[in-house]
Amino acid sequence: MEHRSTDILIIGAGLTGLTTGFWLTRAGKNIHILEKSDRVGGQIHTFREKDFVYESGPNTGVVSYPEVAELFAALSPACKLETAREESKRRLIWKGDRFRALPSGLFSAITTPLFTLGDKFRILGEPLRAKGNNPDESVGELAARRLGQSFLHYAVDPFLSGVYAGDPMKLVTRYALPKLYNLEQQYGGFIRGTIAKARQPKTSRDRLATKKVFSATGGLDRLTGALAETIGAGQITLSAANVTIRPYTDKWIATYSTAEGEQTIIARQVVTTTGAYTLPGLLPFIPEEKMDRISNLHYAPVVQASVGFRNTGGLRFDAFGGLVPSCEKKDVLGILFPSACFAGRAPEGGALFSFFIGGVKHAGLTDWPDEELKALIRHELHAMLKFPEETEPDMIRIFRHKHAIPQYEQSSGARFETIDELQARYPGLTLAGNIKGGIGMADRIRQATEIANHLINK
Repeated sequence: MEHRSTDILIIGAGLTGLTTGFWLTRAGKNIHILEKSDRVGGQIHTFREKDFVYESGPNTGVVSYPEVAELFAALSPACKLETAREESKRRLIWKGDRFRALPSGLFSAITTPLFTLGDKFRILGEPLRAKGNNPDESVGELAARRLGQSFLHYAVDPFLSGVYAGDPMKLVTRYALPKLYNLEQQYGGFIRGTIAKARQPKTSRDRLATKKVFSATGGLDRLTGALAETIGAGQITLSAANVTIRPYTDKWIATYSTAEGEQTIIARQVVTTTGAYTLPGLLPFIPEEKMDRISNLHYAPVVQASVGFRNTGGLRFDAFGGLVPSCEKKDVLGILFPSACFAGRAPEGGALFSFFIGGVKHAGLTDWPDEELKALIRHELHAMLKFPEETEPDMIRIFRHKHAIPQYEQSSGARFETIDELQARYPGLTLAGNIKGGIGMADRIRQATEIANHLINK
């Protein structure tokens, strides 16, 4: 049988796979991408409906690393980085019967009803507290120890609901929030560490990491589309089913099926970027006990609902969005306000919202029928966003994600070690994607860039 061949085979045309492929293509490498879906983008999927532009997956990222700005610069003018409006810096937390702004300065920090008076005073002593000695301390345990219970309940818990849809008592700090972990371990505390890092000299490249919230002008699929266009349609196979990878002499062979039948492709290097749950079938040659340490990664299920109003009746939503602490016992994790962040997401005078439902603590809600979810959303539009009872949204679109967000819990250490072992044992195999290296779009871009640079320089 005649085999197709390539230098580098990438599994998955999500953000990680496309970014890796983009940089390799720019360097003149011969690559091919296999994608099981009938489109590129993975979790990134933008919809356009009349005057609304909404996302079914990630809504925003943060320019946490220079690699994000560098990628958009390389794609310009086909795709442009859009940073969130200034008013969207305002973050809201639900307490009692309304959303309340997170403190943004000294006066608001003193007067906020989110935190207890004792914890407000207690935070003054944060720089003096001893650093932790448990490497597997959860984010919740760390927050309670250094900041106090009210900061855990009304800052850390909702933040982790927004980022991970997870449980702060199960997410391990050094895996889930390594920058926070390092602030304490390297500098003795959060306040000390933040001050010390702010004083460190920054190169012009360091300053590209602005920490601003971003999207792509016109929607995130403009990013994935521009990446795919540079790579070229001939180097991407969509609707590739039943992909399996095996060692083949000193190379790799992939078998898969398309509408044309069974296909094979041989590559010198293979990069996987798919979820942990896909890897047992994708890499059947890996010993079961090794694979179990990777594929046991827990993913939070999430329902995202895009809700649009052509006219808000004068109600304003000048904020990034609102998050809901677990202790408030609500059925939504949070509500983002994309039209407050970016232009062109809703008609003038209207608004676009993204409701997030489910997560680790409320996984059962993701099984609710669409009509029950819509009834919940309508209730919270009135109860939480204060729309009048007679006001109905012009649009509600429900998106279900069974494997939405990986949870970097205690098993992560064994997973990372096993990935390193397997890559050493099988030269030419790179295991990437959200199984390691972070879950945000900036993390995916950074990881992909590092992988591409390594392969370019091999």
